[in-house]
Amino acid sequence: MKFTINREALLAPLQQIVNVIEKRQTMPILANILINIQKDSLILTGTDLEIQIIAKITIDAPSIGSITVPARKFLDICRLLPTNADIKIERLEDKIKINAHRSRFVLSCLPAENYPEFAESSLERQFSINAGKLKKALDKTLFCMANQDVRYYLNGLLLNISNRKIKLVASDGHRLAIYEDELDEAAGFEARIILPRKGVMELSRLLDDPEADLDVEFSSNNIRIKIKHIVFSAKLVDAKYPDFSKVFEQPFLNEIHIQKQALKEALTRVAVLSNEKFKGVSLDVYAGNLRISTHNPEHDEAEEEMLIEYTGEPVSIAFNAQYLLDAVSNLDSELAVLTITSNNSTCFINEPNLETYKFIVMPMRL
Repeated sequence: MKFTINREALLAPLQQIVNVIEKRQTMPILANILINIQKDSLILTGTDLEIQIIAKITIDAPSIGSITVPARKFLDICRLLPTNADIKIERLEDKIKINAHRSRFVLSCLPAENYPEFAESSLERQFSINAGKLKKALDKTLFCMANQDVRYYLNGLLLNISNRKIKLVASDGHRLAIYEDELDEAAGFEARIILPRKGVMELSRLLDDPEADLDVEFSSNNIRIKIKHIVFSAKLVDAKYPDFSKVFEQPFLNEIHIQKQALKEALTRVAVLSNEKFKGVSLDVYAGNLRISTHNPEHDEAEEEMLIEYTGEPVSIAFNAQYLLDAVSNLDSELAVLTITSNNSTCFINEPNLETYKFIVMPMRL
């Protein structure tokens, strides 16, 4: 096995693959990347058995073969070589020799035959979507996913396909984000799957070209997405996502219209003196006026008033300031619309006259 490749052609796909490899492994070989040389291509594979990324690079190789190399050492070597250096790689039994410019490295490797196979069931469903569209949907919802929650279905993101409509939903039990859009071509089926948290984060990183077209295939257990020269695969969360539709079936108070940027700045200032653990702020809403206030165990206090568009009964409610900031920051319009349920159990945050993106946050007791 012998080949030569330009540093720039190798570095980007190598970085994308190393992201999925855990630093602490149950199997030593999972810390390695599988290198497979065919006549006209170099195929790199990395996995943690839950997620797999395969990158294909076109090269002209004089001899074929395969081996696994330590992922992070290999990446560090390539990253620290001079820009546009030609890297010559040659297999020497259970090692590989790397020559570039005036540098020479020898890495101990493990045989490719021992590299674990990523188990995939038959992928019977498929649809196409623009990468920019999916990236926007992911970025507007993924921050709501739970992290290591015992309700493991919350440690992921719901992807709901309904013929031409696509809906992404994420929640940690205290807040919920919903993003809806339309596919360019009807999928012709209805399906609900839950993508794992790590897979969602890695997929969002991979979608760096908004013009690319994605081919998405999935079953009840796996998903595979082809992104130009990259193939991303993940095992799905085997669970049913909770029914959140009942939250919309409640009576609401009048809408509160408020300037997004002004609200962000006011929340950021007041939150400085909030309780460091709970980040709670109180919202007192009157006709045309909003007062945001907080205090902490050190008896510090902060308060700010701002003008709003609101006609209705006065209402007092408290929220985690960071949850509100996350929601407001993801709005595209200059105006934020807050709608509180009449029993003060929920607050909806969205854009005026637009149903694409909804954010729901539960109040807290201060």
